[in-house]
Amino acid sequence: MVIGKNILTVEQFDKSDIERIISLSETLENNLKSKGESNLLVGKIMASLFFEPSTRTRFSFEAAMQRLGGKIITATGLTSVSIGKGESLADTIRTVERFCDVIVMRHPEIDSSKNASALVKIPFFNAGDGAGEHPTQAFVDFYTIKKAQQNVEGKKIALIGDLKYGRTVRSLIELLIIYGGAELYLVSPPELELPDNYYEMMNHNNVKFVKTNNLNEAIAECDVLYMTRIQKERFDDKDQYERLKGSYILNRQVMLNAKPDVSIMHPLPRIDEIDTELDSDPRAIYFDQVENALYVRMAFLLVVFGKDGALDENY
Repeated sequence: MVIGKNILTVEQFDKSDIERIISLSETLENNLKSKGESNLLVGKIMASLFFEPSTRTRFSFEAAMQRLGGKIITATGLTSVSIGKGESLADTIRTVERFCDVIVMRHPEIDSSKNASALVKIPFFNAGDGAGEHPTQAFVDFYTIKKAQQNVEGKKIALIGDLKYGRTVRSLIELLIIYGGAELYLVSPPELELPDNYYEMMNHNNVKFVKTNNLNEAIAECDVLYMTRIQKERFDDKDQYERLKGSYILNRQVMLNAKPDVSIMHPLPRIDEIDTELDSDPRAIYFDQVENALYVRMAFLLVVFGKDGALDENY
């Protein structure tokens, strides 16, 4: 597998890459639980630069680095570094490179990670670039589906809510297109439908899909319900946000029509799209999804440092 030192977009992977990362994540989960922490990245430092709010992505990357024996330096918010004084992102990135061995960055601008990674020689992770992509999260979600459903192929997967601006859901859709075998139910208000190029990709790759505004249709048919929030920060028209928020809500009453072994997922944070009364439902796996991020990002860190081959001998 030759993925490269930078993890920027789902487009850079093929099916064999996906299988390798998922297999490595599974091994790391088992090893961490049975053997404890690793020392494979001792002496390495990760710079964690999050210029948009983050809980799960930031903490899982930082925990992954430390579980592998590495260390972190971190900055959160545009005012936490000299960008707040007017410095360019390019100068900040070039500076940070001098202190670390890998950079993980979240930034509000699309393509910010692509542009920043071209300035440095060390590995670089896109941890979310505005309404663009979130490639490692797609692998977290894929891994979660596979663990819960034993397979991805042959499954009906509903992607619900903000499909226009939601970087997590669109990255997952692209990963599922590359892997193949799943049938997708795309559930959104008309104003938040998936961009046309994704329908073109699905048709080109013979991926079965159903486009609907009807949540109940997806609930009755699907093996996975992947909920997303309506993202207030992506709307220029706040009146439109107020009108669309709460478009789809899962609660016990709505879930009466779901399959007994359905998996309820959400990249989080949630607002009101999954009622907290479902948190005790064994089919709700969104907090398992959070935990899975640790193992997947451990896998990616080993891959970009070329340490995945040494896992069996040195863990």
